[in-house]
Amino acid sequence: MAFAVYNDLTRRKEVFVPQNPGEVRFYVCGPTVYDFFHIGNARPFIVFDVLRRYLEHQGYTVTYVQNFTDVDDKMIRRAAELGISVPELAERFIAAYFEDADALGVRRATVHPRATQEISAILELIQAILDRGHAYVVEGDVYFDVKSYPAYGVLSKQSLEELQSGARVEVDPRKRHPLDFALWKAQKPGEPAWESPWGMGRPGWHVECSAMSRRHLGETLDFHGGGCDLIFPHHENEIAQSEAATGKPFVRYWVHNGYLMIDKEKMSKSLGNFLTAREARKRFSPLAIRLFMLSAHYRSPINFSEEGLMQATAAQERLRNGWTELEFALGHRSASAEPDGALRRMLREGRERFLAALDDDLNTAGAIGVVFDVVKGVNSSLGERPDADLEALGQAKTFFLEVEDILGILGVAPEESLEEDVDRLIQERQAARKGRDFARADAIRDELLARGILLEDTPQGPRWKRV
Repeated sequence: MAFAVYNDLTRRKEVFVPQNPGEVRFYVCGPTVYDFFHIGNARPFIVFDVLRRYLEHQGYTVTYVQNFTDVDDKMIRRAAELGISVPELAERFIAAYFEDADALGVRRATVHPRATQEISAILELIQAILDRGHAYVVEGDVYFDVKSYPAYGVLSKQSLEELQSGARVEVDPRKRHPLDFALWKAQKPGEPAWESPWGMGRPGWHVECSAMSRRHLGETLDFHGGGCDLIFPHHENEIAQSEAATGKPFVRYWVHNGYLMIDKEKMSKSLGNFLTAREARKRFSPLAIRLFMLSAHYRSPINFSEEGLMQATAAQERLRNGWTELEFALGHRSASAEPDGALRRMLREGRERFLAALDDDLNTAGAIGVVFDVVKGVNSSLGERPDADLEALGQAKTFFLEVEDILGILGVAPEESLEEDVDRLIQERQAARKGRDFARADAIRDELLARGILLEDTPQGPRWKRV
């Protein structure tokens, strides 16, 4: 089965065909780094991380670009509130972003461009838009002329009139049309600014993404991802300004995730009903948070709740326990004389179902359901017989490592092993138990627990798992 994805540009599910064989150009809108990101922001970071992983799993070379917006109105206001410069604010929260995203298993992009480091590319793009008659200059500001671009509204599927009636538009008599948007903003007192042909100023938000994607990925992208709240105006404006400058299609597949809701409202900082990812991972395992985010289809809304995270925590523990049982069996079970045909068949069909779910518009919820089925099947096989089909169990391990490579929900490494000193402590504890030095044995057990290693004593010997 070929990988198919819902394309918001065409409003239908389409088989993915890259513009260049074996290569994928992928841009995702990153954070505006004026604060810690909330778990609503974490959803697109995790969803598009999985999409990137799956494309790489299929053999594509993915150039994955995720930007940082490090200058805009929010940045300027927050820096003033904290009494620091905008660059200082950016450095603080870019570092915080990486700390939180790394903890959530989000792999770093191929390139993380910053708007302030891309000014030359931004100026070049704005000039190209002006040269083609799609923008105008007013008192040092440069505005995009939406009426000059007949396809405006192609992504949101609305006319200018419909978009205007539904938008909160600041009245500015200098604009030719209320939906015209700033490509370049003339400097105001105390604001950061750069030289331009139109005077000192700074870029508008929308043009930053177009310029950064163009510089690092070229004029036409395979994928562009982001939250559904960005469809209008941000992504609509990206299309207009990019295609106005180049005359070429900007993005072939537009992919948007649904909202993360809280109490049936969109989670957002403006509503004040948010929880930062940093706060969330103090209360819940990052793996549980990641599993929670992937437990619903990415295009569907998902409602945040304490109960939901607790369920995800328990579910992730079941997955981890399944891995632990499998690893222990591979190291301690004797080989059976006969192959376990039922187990082998379940594993083969399970992998097929897992990949089929992901091929069907990245259905992570369906894929995770298959993983639990496989865990149940492996546990049943282990519980029914003292020996084991070690070859089949090896296939199960390979499958779980494949799951981890794509979804990142197990928290295991390809070759997970204890550090030498931890292994030494386990052996020392065994010797203490044999010598009936139970105080020492308990002390070692407590030491290992403090280091995140939980020991379980079984008739076959001690087994361990990370907690």
